[in-house]
Amino acid sequence: MKQTDLANTLESQLAPACQQKLKSKLREKYQRINEGISAQVKSALLNEIYTELFITEGGGGDINQEHEVKQIEAASRKRPTEERPIKCNDIFKPLPEQNQPIKTVLTKGVAGIGKTVSVQKFILDWTVGEVNQDVLFIFPLPFRELNLMKETKLSLVNLLQRFFPETQDLKPRHYKSYKIMFIFDGLDECRLPLDFQNNENLVEIEEQTSVDVLLTNLIKGNLLPSALLWITSRPAAVSQIPPECVHQVTEVRGFSDPQKEEYFKKRIRDEDLANKVFTHIRSSRSLYIMCHIPVFCWITATVLERMLSEAESGEIPKTLTQMFTRFLIFQIKHKSQKYSGKSETDPQQTRESILALGKLAFQQLEKGNLIFYEEDLRESGIDIREVSVYSGVCTQIFRQEHELLDLGKVFSFVHLSIQEFLAALYAFLYFNTKDRNMQTTEQQTTGLSELFSRKSMNDFLSSAVDKALQSESGHLDLFLRFLLGLSLESNQTLLRFILTQKEKSSHSNEETVKYIKKKIEENSSPEKSINLFHCLNELNDHSLVQEVQKYLSGGDRLHQARLSPAQWSALAFVLVNSEEELEEFNLSKYDPSEKCFLRLLPVVKISKRALLASCNLGVKTCESLESVLKLENSSLIELDLSNNNLQDSGVELLSAGLKSSHCKLQTLRLSGCMITEKGCSSLASALNSNPSHLKELDLTYNHPGESGEKLLSARLEDPHCSLETLRYEEVLRGKIQVCCRC
Repeated sequence: MKQTDLANTLESQLAPACQQKLKSKLREKYQRINEGISAQVKSALLNEIYTELFITEGGGGDINQEHEVKQIEAASRKRPTEERPIKCNDIFKPLPEQNQPIKTVLTKGVAGIGKTVSVQKFILDWTVGEVNQDVLFIFPLPFRELNLMKETKLSLVNLLQRFFPETQDLKPRHYKSYKIMFIFDGLDECRLPLDFQNNENLVEIEEQTSVDVLLTNLIKGNLLPSALLWITSRPAAVSQIPPECVHQVTEVRGFSDPQKEEYFKKRIRDEDLANKVFTHIRSSRSLYIMCHIPVFCWITATVLERMLSEAESGEIPKTLTQMFTRFLIFQIKHKSQKYSGKSETDPQQTRESILALGKLAFQQLEKGNLIFYEEDLRESGIDIREVSVYSGVCTQIFRQEHELLDLGKVFSFVHLSIQEFLAALYAFLYFNTKDRNMQTTEQQTTGLSELFSRKSMNDFLSSAVDKALQSESGHLDLFLRFLLGLSLESNQTLLRFILTQKEKSSHSNEETVKYIKKKIEENSSPEKSINLFHCLNELNDHSLVQEVQKYLSGGDRLHQARLSPAQWSALAFVLVNSEEELEEFNLSKYDPSEKCFLRLLPVVKISKRALLASCNLGVKTCESLESVLKLENSSLIELDLSNNNLQDSGVELLSAGLKSSHCKLQTLRLSGCMITEKGCSSLASALNSNPSHLKELDLTYNHPGESGEKLLSARLEDPHCSLETLRYEEVLRGKIQVCCRC
């Protein structure tokens, strides 16, 4: 023992010299934050403007392909009391019910939500000796930098020495004996194969191989099995990591409502002005929801601080297109004088730069890329030697990262929404200026570029609506909102300094509004209808919503109203975007039919209790409810489907939803639903798979049979099952039996 202690003491004495050099380098790198700002512009101290983010347990590493704005909208409706917050510096601490130490954490969150800033704060707090001092070395290795080394062969030791020359004195044995942490930020930006299945296994840290093989073996625990790993990712990319390699999943939810207010008060020093800005944001539900995203808070603060302080005149933005248009104008007007040396902008140069960036944004949006390398810029016709002109015209929109390891440059827009806005602007400008009879490069391609083959502006916008509706993930939803918003003359007037006369569109939006309403009437997807209402909002058309609000203000009149499918969808939009928390959804208040239920499904998704008894519902309803129960953000804890003809086929679908680890349902009433032994067997199987939530099950006035009774009664006796009350009709005596857990 004495020899071991002596060896540990000697090794720990070697660590501080290297460690202090590394800490000093990382402190210098991470103490400042470029809040959407390129490296050339003065940055702020992180600790001065940092606002604690809401981080919570993230469930499993399930893939979520929905547009991230939809994910934010869903998360915004979750009550903070429903989730357990985790402090950024505590993500490696086991939760009370976890007995095993946590080695690998996967943190997911939408673009711009604050994952990288959380990493930055974690490292900064470690470097100044505040937290996690049991970790001797932290090695941050962002995927965007690792991408540049995809062709390089080297060992893990070589890789670390290349990124962190301060560690040259560390010997291979030190990596195994010290407690070290790797932070891999931005899995969604990874352009390496990460072939976990076919990459060879590697245990020696001095053996040379590709960066891809090094990463997969670190994550699998073959290399340095005692090291801690923290991986961050946007939701759509998390499935690249095998679930068995992850010990804890967390999710960055961005700013909670109180944190939004705190951010604006820190960001805007004038207290009265900060209150004015926040009051305006509260008045627009769509802006307020988007402010869950810290980058959007910064965009909003940039615009509203100037407009509400009377530094700028004009209508205060209420829609996303208005906000982003104003933001673009401010960035061009207030560009760094380092590039021009004069306060006035050169309209021609500005226009060319915006078009070039727009083309890059458009092409990379089609490919799903958020970061770009030199070859991507060349493909969009941007001269690498003149890239400073582009980041100079829009220093806070398009940024060039520091040159990394002399291997190349990395570029990005500060947020996906800015890329989508510029892509929409490019599409609008390009369509207005092209010769309709010419077959251009864009027209010959497929995908989004097919839009350019349309003959008129109405056809162009209608086709964009169709494209967005065809996308299962909704990845074009925000692009469509921006494109439609830019077709408004008022937004084109704001952009007059970059639009030529030919690019201005004088078409009436009446046909486009009519087309969108037709699509709402026809569309079977309630979620897609919600985005179409956001589109009408961007076009400044509120007619459908106003019609429904008249009925709502009339109280009971809604029950007698014979609303059209589009009006039912409008009602869903109004209720979903209401600030009031929906405790209960009662379908019989509206129209007890399956058609009405399917139109109002988005409302069911955000309700705690859904009362659907005696509403003429069938299997289609159960299909939809299965997806609701599987939702990661589902709030539903009580569901009453009594006296509907669901039968065993419907109950099988509900049971599939009950099996989901996301399901939080506590009470399920299925009285008089024509259920037999087969349906009871499905329910028993579901309770066996996910026994943690359902407490009450009502199966009275059904036909469970003796085997059905036995299967379900057995769940009551199972100590791992939460079921407390089971109601059913006894087979032999035709008597209602209530079984309770003793």
